[in-house]
Amino acid sequence: GETSDFELLKHQLSDPDIKDAQIINWLHEFRASVAYLTKDLEQLVNILLKLPWLRRSRDVVEEYLGFLGNLVSAQTVHLRPCLRMIVSQFIPPRITIREDDVDISDSDDDEENLSENFNTCHRALQTVARYVPSTPQFLMPILVENFPFINKSERTLECYVHNLLRITVYLPTLRLEILELIVERLLKLDVSTPQQDIEDAEETANNSDSEEKSTEEGLFDMEEDEETKGNKVASSGSERMAHPLAERLDILMTILFSYIKDVCHVDGKLDINKTKDLYRDLVSVFDKLILPTHASCHVQYFMFYICSFKLGLSEAFLDHLWKKLHDPNNPSVIRQTAGSYIGSFLARAKFIPVVTVKACLDLLVNWLHKYIDNQDTGTNAYCDVALHGPFYSTCQAVFYTLIFRHKQLLEGNLRKGLSYLQSLNFERIVMCQLNPLKICIPSVVNLFAAITRKYQLVFCYTIIERNNRQFIPVVRSGTGGDFVQTCTNPLDSFFPFDPYMLKRPFFQFWEELSAEDLENLKKPIKRGTSEDEDDDFLKGETPQNDGMVGIAPNSYESNTRSPVSPTGSPLDCYVQY
Repeated sequence: GETSDFELLKHQLSDPDIKDAQIINWLHEFRASVAYLTKDLEQLVNILLKLPWLRRSRDVVEEYLGFLGNLVSAQTVHLRPCLRMIVSQFIPPRITIREDDVDISDSDDDEENLSENFNTCHRALQTVARYVPSTPQFLMPILVENFPFINKSERTLECYVHNLLRITVYLPTLRLEILELIVERLLKLDVSTPQQDIEDAEETANNSDSEEKSTEEGLFDMEEDEETKGNKVASSGSERMAHPLAERLDILMTILFSYIKDVCHVDGKLDINKTKDLYRDLVSVFDKLILPTHASCHVQYFMFYICSFKLGLSEAFLDHLWKKLHDPNNPSVIRQTAGSYIGSFLARAKFIPVVTVKACLDLLVNWLHKYIDNQDTGTNAYCDVALHGPFYSTCQAVFYTLIFRHKQLLEGNLRKGLSYLQSLNFERIVMCQLNPLKICIPSVVNLFAAITRKYQLVFCYTIIERNNRQFIPVVRSGTGGDFVQTCTNPLDSFFPFDPYMLKRPFFQFWEELSAEDLENLKKPIKRGTSEDEDDDFLKGETPQNDGMVGIAPNSYESNTRSPVSPTGSPLDCYVQY
């Protein structure tokens, strides 16, 4: 019952001014008496776990790591508190600034030894995992609950995600769960920042920048040395996103791309086995989180990026989506989304050759024809999104692919290309009772109609006009009075690989059809064109397959392992796609 010495001990250990030598002495004693640190002395153990060991001398760090190892091996009851203590160090320490009697608290970005502290934390985690094999299953819930809120500073989120990805290196059993956790949080950021909001923020920022420049011009015409000018350029807002959540998403996506690149490449060369393993994990994350999420704009690009490493991966991804699409046991909405992904991927991915595009078109179009065959005899052969969602989604994928790829499909040998397109029998698809032109997005339908008219594959305009006459505008009453609404996207479809809005990783896409191309579409093709004669339309700029598609985060090993610069990874290398 005599507790005065015990209270004195707790008081000494809680003293913020405790000396290194004292810490080492106490830890040495505790290591020898670790058998007595049972559940009853939980309060004392918590005080020991709060010791400021990370920012002390090397001797203190080594002694503390030894103490942690002894503690968890002798008293596994303290495993969770130890893991919580280590994980809490994965973000920069908090500092409190007092402004107008208000405490403002956030992460301390200027900590010089941040990367070294993170290294020590990972050593501590490895020590614990070595003594307690069941560490991963206890660690994962702690990683989830400690994930910073998406409104925390960019630096805090950046450091935490860096450290999560580092854990996957020495605890590979956690990789899938950690990737799921990161992608889930990235999705929350992504769906909170619609593309329109990002565009508006960028436009506003650009306008205010140009206004400032015009005001400043002539006022401050002093000489500046070159270095200052250089710094000004580097720190200008051009590398940052104007939208704060988009900026966070940009930094975290760069870290994820950087991680994917470094896992798949060993000494600069692609390691097939490691790439396949990571691909399987990422496809699993894609199925669980991305596919059921409607209209995410950026996060799905991790699949686009890993598929760019090798054609086999792109084909495997397309095959995976195709299985989702034509399996009637899948929910209709998942099948429709899989169709959107196939169309967008075939149209936008510059690294997919025409041969693969043709193979996919054959697969999709044959399925459409079989679907029409089955419906012709049934009672549901009429236009209804609820009944035929996957069919319409597949039609839109085929139309969208043709819009972007028709130049390549017809390139070289025009007659051969035309006979291939005629063999797809678009006329039957367009004219069928299910009327896909009524359901697909009008912009896609109009471009498809222009291309098919130019090459005399099918004439869509009579159907489009008939559909337009059947569209009944809906009058809705709102607070601002009555307004007329026409549903132009009954499928509620989206194109997941539409241009990437974030600034750091840079993807090059197929060019949009230019005004000149659209004009060319209005001119009919001359029948009797010789086999070797190219039509004027084909002589336009056709994107080549050998372009550089840059996505350029620093190496995960160098920059991601020690996140010191607060501005994310600079664009300093190019990856050949």
